[in-house]
Amino acid sequence: MENFIENPNLPNNKVSLALVDGRIDNEIEDNFKKLNIRIIKTKKIKGLDESISYHPDIMIHHIGGNKIVAAPNTDDELICSLENEGFKIILGKKCATGSYPEDVPYNAARFGDNVICNKKYTDEVLMQHFYDKKLKIIDVKQGYSKCNVCIVSKNAIITSDKGIHNIAMESGVNSLLIKEGNIRLFNINYGFIGGASGAISNKCIAF
Repeated sequence: MENFIENPNLPNNKVSLALVDGRIDNEIEDNFKKLNIRIIKTKKIKGLDESISYHPDIMIHHIGGNKIVAAPNTDDELICSLENEGFKIILGKKCATGSYPEDVPYNAARFGDNVICNKKYTDEVLMQHFYDKKLKIIDVKQGYSKCNVCIVSKNAIITSDKGIHNIAMESGVNSLLIKEGNIRLFNINYGFIGGASGAISNKCIAF
């Protein structure tokens, strides 16, 4: 049984389990093994654009501890794999499907007491959790909020999205704005840093 991360995206210690895109290559998988991090591979959600159809942050949102809010059309085998690790799955209302913005209901960036998201497009079950926790909701135009945000600390992010950067700074969040590009994504010119990064300990972020 895992010791669960209470503050989403910000582990206090070295992580031992990670949810990853089901299409990761052998080199990435081997690197996880070298770090003694077990992985769960996502399953494809049909109807989504191929580039994001396996992305963890499109289909689920960790809300802290052993609780995860998942799109109701998340693959059953993936749900079972998470439950076998001790996670409690709460199904959201909206399916992650089709094209933007129907594919972003769970793509919110949570760090510390902050959440960056487009409130209009975020799933109501997930939004209610944010309200219940009295989190500071930073409303942005960009629906792919988590995809665009690399979480550094409880009050610091990296992003290539100028809109997110500006609103985050206005909200008191430390934000580093980087140039777009140089991140590979299936069938797309380039991806975003949030979808290509994640903390694997309290001192290390993997890219």
